[in-house]
Amino acid sequence: MPSRPPSCAVRPRALDAPFRRCEARPVTSNAPRQHARSFPAPRPDPVGEALHLLRLDGALYCRSELTAPWGIDLPAVDDLLFLHVVTSGRAWLAVDGAPPRALDQGTVGLVAPGVRHRLTSDPAARATPLFDIPVETLSDRYEVLRHGGGGEPTLATCSALRLDHVAAGRLLAELPPSLVVDVWTDDDLGWVHSTMRLIAREASADRPGGETVLTRLADVLAVQVLRAWLDSSQAGAQGWLAALRDEHVGAALAAVHRSPAHPWTLDRLAALAHLSRSAFAARCTALLGEPAMRYVTWWRLRLAHDRLAAGEGPVASVAHEVGYVSEAAFSRAFRREFGLAPGEVRRRSPAPLPRSPEVTKELAVVP
Repeated sequence: MPSRPPSCAVRPRALDAPFRRCEARPVTSNAPRQHARSFPAPRPDPVGEALHLLRLDGALYCRSELTAPWGIDLPAVDDLLFLHVVTSGRAWLAVDGAPPRALDQGTVGLVAPGVRHRLTSDPAARATPLFDIPVETLSDRYEVLRHGGGGEPTLATCSALRLDHVAAGRLLAELPPSLVVDVWTDDDLGWVHSTMRLIAREASADRPGGETVLTRLADVLAVQVLRAWLDSSQAGAQGWLAALRDEHVGAALAAVHRSPAHPWTLDRLAALAHLSRSAFAARCTALLGEPAMRYVTWWRLRLAHDRLAAGEGPVASVAHEVGYVSEAAFSRAFRREFGLAPGEVRRRSPAPLPRSPEVTKELAVVP
């Protein structure tokens, strides 16, 4: 957002004269001295910052109008995260190897990528493959599904989300195959329903900026559900999320995430964690499962891979952005991590959009 311009860009010198005269005379007063109020700096939130990095791409939204008995068998999709929100009635969520779990009104079921799952009116109901059920397509990103035998109604909304960022891989690796979060509490009553209602309105209308609004709303929903899961203490005591939640290690990892190009050393990270070098190294390895500097290298190289794959710049520029002074050293580390040269990833990136003939003509006459 552009900054707001000052109301008066140039101060007239005539206004300064009275104040210059006053500066020469000391001011005495019996009134108690007043000091400017100081406010404490906000507490770092490494988990919140990491979740903020997540980007959603290629989302699809479906409103389901269901009547018992009903069942939907959803296939495993490797790169999609499913969010199921029951806004009315009840559903049962089942994944292989786990007992079915009830989704009541205001409950969100989250299913990790690559996990086949079923939604049914009761655990014994027969499930029909998703693609065998006709839908009403309202837009490229929104559809309505009506299914069932005419009995007790259930309304639900499904969001299929693709998470796109280096942080997403770490997060998804630690998610269980499915989880259920009850967000319909007294404190936040209705926020799920309001969010999904906004998603439905935006997805069903062809409005300027609609895709951006949909992405942001889905981002809010996904992050809130993930936060509720973390707050419920269901997350593990080890791993990436546990390291971010740790008071000491989380502060150091958050600094790496903010400034990957900084010349990080174990001593600098330990200072940020307020631990000795040896204590920090041991604590980080115990929580994260790998040494701190190995994580720094991994984070830098994953960022570089994503930027090269997106065609965001030449190899030398990307190497500098993630903290490598030498392009040769970057290329060697990149090949060790991914088994191919950074230039190969760059060449596979999507080609830039072709310029219009008018733009090409204008560029041709620029000296």
